[in-house]
Amino acid sequence: MDTIQAKPILEVAHYQKRYGNKVAVRDLSLAVEAGDIYGFIGHNGAGKTTLIRSIVGVQGIDGGTIRVCGADVAKSPLEAKRLIAYVPDNPNVYEFMTGLQYLTYIADIFGVDATTRQRRIGELAERLDLTAALGDPVGTYSHGMRQKLVLMSAFVHEPRLLVLDEPFVGLDPVASHELKRMLHELAERGSAVFFSSHVLEVVEKLCNKVAIIRAGELMAAGPTNEVRGNESLEEIFLDLVEKEE
Repeated sequence: MDTIQAKPILEVAHYQKRYGNKVAVRDLSLAVEAGDIYGFIGHNGAGKTTLIRSIVGVQGIDGGTIRVCGADVAKSPLEAKRLIAYVPDNPNVYEFMTGLQYLTYIADIFGVDATTRQRRIGELAERLDLTAALGDPVGTYSHGMRQKLVLMSAFVHEPRLLVLDEPFVGLDPVASHELKRMLHELAERGSAVFFSSHVLEVVEKLCNKVAIIRAGELMAAGPTNEVRGNESLEEIFLDLVEKEE
């Protein structure tokens, strides 16, 4: 009997993106499966954020396809976006809202019922130590508090694909540790995490898979242990940068 192959959570096939005459990302393909915590690393300007913005539908693509649980992000954007949560590297939050109002607004967008959202918001606020500030306007929040709030908004609707761009920036060590636990738990429930980071030690310890991009081209992708071999991820990354120079 043939085994039915489950669709990847995220499937990028021959993706290309140009800005004018410049090719930002060329013919990139990768797949993120259910249960993966997938690290995406590269130097500044390598194309990490370019791909991420196309995955979440913030910008279009110039070639190839991107699918989330089989939904084409270009042809079925709403279907794909319902399955995604996105935390950019510099998130903007409505400053006139309180933290609780913002989370309620996000829960409304994704159709989270009142009982479920109340439970999830309470649990997330306790884990990230933001309970006492939920009644305050976001305009009074520090950078770290805003980062926690946006992370909470990403988890509140239990996304199938969580996409993060430098998620640990601005978090204190306790919150960083808790976020790592939350990412593992989300993956264990059958979702997937795809995130970029310059903190290679975190990627190496946290991610079961990793991809390295250089000058818009995918240089390596697969299980973290296979990509780094007998070297550290930092050594592999520096070798690639030196070859480019």
